[in-house]
Amino acid sequence: MTSADPTTVVGTVGQISVYPVKSLAGRTEHAVQVGPAGLAGDRRYTVVDATTGERVTVRTTPQMREVVPTGDREQDIVTLTEVLGRPVRLAESDGGPQVDVAPVHLVSAEAISRAAAGEVPEGCSAEDPRANLLLELAAGADERSWVGRRLLVGGEVVLDVVRTPKHCLGVYAQVRVPGRVATGDPVRLAPDPA
Repeated sequence: MTSADPTTVVGTVGQISVYPVKSLAGRTEHAVQVGPAGLAGDRRYTVVDATTGERVTVRTTPQMREVVPTGDREQDIVTLTEVLGRPVRLAESDGGPQVDVAPVHLVSAEAISRAAAGEVPEGCSAEDPRANLLLELAAGADERSWVGRRLLVGGEVVLDVVRTPKHCLGVYAQVRVPGRVATGDPVRLAPDPA
């Protein structure tokens, strides 16, 4: 960053999480490629009831969040069928990750601390906010104030923060410029467009 760089460092990437199967536990990565549709390998599959074809989610079946996908699709189906007590299958997404709002979910360690102190949106799990990027923020920074702003993560990735979740912590973002993100990368906030 040069002295002419108008961005403000607001924190660093503390942890990166990828959730290969929507609603299941995630895995931590040191670095990951971020494409237009989000983090590589994130929410590639969804759990579907084998009989009805309806999507099964953590909201209706909370025990799903305890299942850690192995990467072996058939084994994961067997485990899920046992845990859920009904036959399920994994449906692959054709159009990229299966996300509810935007492809990247960011949350700060500070938001998790606020939640532990009782500031938790209704329906949110403060223990597992299911965010892709866990951020360590600089003093005074708050990701909720970034809605409508642009973030530069590391040396390549540019994200547009679009909104706060209704039932979770942090913020959602669209990918403007893809690239690689790694743990420890700086997070910079671009100037507010006038």
